[in-house]
Amino acid sequence: MQLYKKLSNIGFLKKSYAFKFLFVAFIGIHIPLIGLLFFVLYGSKTISADTILIFALIMTLVATGTTLLFLKQLIKPIEVASKALHVYRNKRIVPSLPTNFSDEAGLLMSNIQDSIAENENFITEKQDLVYLLSHDLRNFVGNSKSVALLILEEEPSEAITELAELILQSTEQQYNYIENFIKLLKEQDQIIEKKSENDIVQFSSIFSVVSKQLDQLLSNKNLKLDLSIEVEEALLKIDKVLLIRVLVNLIDNAIKFSFPDSEIKVRVYMQEGKLFFTIADAGIGFDQKQSHELFKKFTKMSKLGTSNEPSTGIGLYLCKKIIERHDGQILAESNGANKGATFSIIF
Repeated sequence: MQLYKKLSNIGFLKKSYAFKFLFVAFIGIHIPLIGLLFFVLYGSKTISADTILIFALIMTLVATGTTLLFLKQLIKPIEVASKALHVYRNKRIVPSLPTNFSDEAGLLMSNIQDSIAENENFITEKQDLVYLLSHDLRNFVGNSKSVALLILEEEPSEAITELAELILQSTEQQYNYIENFIKLLKEQDQIIEKKSENDIVQFSSIFSVVSKQLDQLLSNKNLKLDLSIEVEEALLKIDKVLLIRVLVNLIDNAIKFSFPDSEIKVRVYMQEGKLFFTIADAGIGFDQKQSHELFKKFTKMSKLGTSNEPSTGIGLYLCKKIIERHDGQILAESNGANKGATFSIIF
C-alpha cells in the first residue's frame, strides 16, 4: 500500500488508478533507454557494439523485473479489499479499510467499508427487533399458559379440561420454540464475537472438563464413555471454551440417541497430517442420505431421545458453525436405523 499512497499524493495521479499503472509502466519502459544513453555518452569511447547490446539486454531485464515488482505493489489496494470482503463473509470480522483515496481503487475500498458498516447496522437492528419481539411473544404465551392453568384449577367439566390442557400443551410448545430461538441468536452472537488465536490445546485437560459435564447424563442411562486420546496436544486456532462446547454437544447428542447400557467411543488421533475427533455411538442412527439435514437449524430431523429427552434442533447447527468458523470440518455418518452414528471433527 505504500507505493499506492505515495502515487496518490502526486496531483495528476490522485484521481485515476489507471494513470498510476500507466505512469509506472512509462517509467519502466524508459529506464533501459535512459541507462543506455548515459552508458554511451559517459562511457569509454571505444565501447564495442557487443558491449552496448549486452548492456541494453541487462538494463531491459532489470527494468522489466523492477516494473513488474512495482505493478504488483500497486495492486495491493485490490488485494486488501478482496481479502477484507472474504474475511467478513466467512468470519464476519469487520475490516478497517482506508476511505481517503479518490481514485477507482480508493472508491472500491470505501464502498466495501461503507457497505459492511451498513450491513452490520442492519444486522444489529434486526437482532434487537427480534429480541424485542421474542420477549413480547414469550410474555403473551405466558399469559395464555396462566389462563389455562387458572381454568384447570377451577375443576371444570371434562370437555373444558381437555380444551384447557390442549391450550397448555400448545403454549408450552410455543414457549420452548421461542426460548430455543432466543438461545440460537445469543449463541450465534457469542461465536461471532469470540476472537480465537493459535494456541496449544492439551486434550487430557479438555476431556476432563467434558467428562465432568456429562457424568450425570451418562450415569442416567448407564452408558460407558470409552475415551482414546492418541494425541497429547495440538496447535489449534479455536478457543478452548468453544471446543469444549462442541465436544459436550456432540457427546450429549450421542447420549441422547443411545440405547441404555451401551457404549460411546470417543477418539482423538492424527491421520495424514490432520487432527480427527470422532464420537461413535450404537444408537438409533439415521439415513445417510439425510446427513446434511442434521446440521440445519431447527431441522425437521429433530426428535426425542431414546429416553424421551427433548431436542432443540439447534445444537448440531451451532457445532457446525463453530467448527467451520475455525477452518475445520464436521461430518456425520450412519449405516441406517438402529445402527449407530459417528460424528467427526477434522482440523
